[in-house]
Amino acid sequence: MLKKYWGYDNFRGIQSEIILSICSGRDTLGLMPTGGGKSICFQVSAMMTEGVCIVVTPLIALMKDQVSHLRKRGIKAVAIYTGMSRNDILRSLDNCILGGYKFLYISPERISSELFQAKLGHMKVNLITVDEAHCISQWGYDFRPSYLQIAQIRKLKPEAPVLALTASATPNVCKDIQRQLQFREENVFCMSFERRNISYIVEETTDKYACALRLLRESQGSAIVYTRNRERTAEFAKYLVDNGITALHYHAGLTNAEKDKRQQSWQKGQTRVMVATNAFGMGIDKPDVRMVIHLGVPDCIEAYYQEAGRAGRDGLPSKAIMLKTSRDTSILLRHIDVSFPPKDFIRTIYEKISYLYQIAIGDGNNLRKEFDLMQFCYQHNFFSETVKSALRILEYSGYMAYTEPEDCVSCVRMAVGRDELYRYNNLSANCDKVLQALLRNYYGLFADLMPIEESLISQHTKLSAEEVYMSLCTLHAMGIIQYIPFKRTAHIIFLQRRVETSDIILPLQVYEHRRMEMTQRIGAMVSYLNSVNLCRSRTILDYFGEHTANNCGQCDICLAHGYSPLAQPSAKTEQAAEAFVHLLSDEQPHDYKELTALPLPLESIKQAVEQLVNSNEIIYNKGLFTLA
Repeated sequence: MLKKYWGYDNFRGIQSEIILSICSGRDTLGLMPTGGGKSICFQVSAMMTEGVCIVVTPLIALMKDQVSHLRKRGIKAVAIYTGMSRNDILRSLDNCILGGYKFLYISPERISSELFQAKLGHMKVNLITVDEAHCISQWGYDFRPSYLQIAQIRKLKPEAPVLALTASATPNVCKDIQRQLQFREENVFCMSFERRNISYIVEETTDKYACALRLLRESQGSAIVYTRNRERTAEFAKYLVDNGITALHYHAGLTNAEKDKRQQSWQKGQTRVMVATNAFGMGIDKPDVRMVIHLGVPDCIEAYYQEAGRAGRDGLPSKAIMLKTSRDTSILLRHIDVSFPPKDFIRTIYEKISYLYQIAIGDGNNLRKEFDLMQFCYQHNFFSETVKSALRILEYSGYMAYTEPEDCVSCVRMAVGRDELYRYNNLSANCDKVLQALLRNYYGLFADLMPIEESLISQHTKLSAEEVYMSLCTLHAMGIIQYIPFKRTAHIIFLQRRVETSDIILPLQVYEHRRMEMTQRIGAMVSYLNSVNLCRSRTILDYFGEHTANNCGQCDICLAHGYSPLAQPSAKTEQAAEAFVHLLSDEQPHDYKELTALPLPLESIKQAVEQLVNSNEIIYNKGLFTLA
């Protein structure tokens, strides 16, 4: 199957083990770093058995990309996402029931819809794949309540095995993923998190822009520069362009058409640098990224590992460089209070939003309202990030949810019949071109509102986006078409009837436990940022539970201390390390002669000393060793 459709002779890493596990009907969790080939695991598995594979992913761009790649290989696949008409959704689901498609990509939000669940009951499902599976764990760094809906598919299709995939998860998160997805038994396959071709570097600077510019000028090849807010992406991209480096910016606020255009320019090498928020990168298959620079520090190692891991997917030497200033540690620690504002503030947000929509006590169940976050914050003098955090906690507690602005695509319907349409022979040249493009590229316009893409019409007519928009508006004004332009809208959803503000309960597992978890994650990131002794790669591996004495020999710390890559510790080395810790447990300083007096090989003693010092377990100062 791999050879027939993908043209490969052999599997990579743990792909074959995961496929054999799935094909034997076992629920399976696969931990595969960015570039590890996750999609092959479920795609080959699904092709080997009868039925449709349901792939749950939150990333529309990834859906479209994988559907396109599968179709090019002659495999029938479809994605259902926001903006599709009801008729298109029905047609796609019916084709899945009739065997017309082998893969159905959906977002987690779609699972709870009555239409999907009704159609799912008639489908023959051979596999349920959950991408970005860490999102289902409340202990994961990117928990999304919508992922909890996935368990509903298990109830409707108990015979179908589940394959959960993620690039980064700690041991605790792995256990929680399996529990939330109702695994019949624990079953985890894990690739090493080590990326030997990536040099992890932290560079301190007083001017991140100038430093990043220097790094890009000193290197060659494609690069990604990550920032932590949208405004900074445009600002830094302009800074690079002004200094002679081709760059574009990317964030979630751009239209889908603009995102696709910029992504294509970067992937084809027409633009060297993409300056982006964390909205960029998921599902992006560009193997030759030589450098990933972080202007802003992520708030956890999982996020940093995923973003840095987009470098060097071709296996060639690459760099992941974090730029830090003296303020970054305090910014990270302040993020804890922003993410978990005081409980009274959270209750105030609930009360003010309820008042905004005039919702009485006992009313509002499942009510959905358009919500302008920035206007709300301006009116009440709130910080937007703190309000979003409060709304997130209210959602986890079951009271109200905030949906980020969604791309509501443009729609068109013919307002006149075919015969009447031919009477309009005095249209402008642009209007005529746009009308012809609509009729040639979209079916069903005479029957229903159909989603359209102005960028596609622009390509067919050779008109600018502005000319297409004005022509559509003119045709609408003439009564020839009904045109509903693209709009980005955020919503507030009341998840239950409004309660008295004083009766709002914020459970321990939602507030205190999650705050503690975030504090630990940020603490680990702060330790990574400020470490001066321990190899960067080893710090990351230790965080994910992959303990090793190997130094990478190429990060800034290894280069500064002259650390060379070490082999795995022998049993004697581990024995020596245990003996040292025991010797130092009296909390008294000991010199090197006392350590070498132990009845162990000298080479094992040397390796054990270096291992313990590098991992900050023991401290060496003025010829004496003590426990850290």
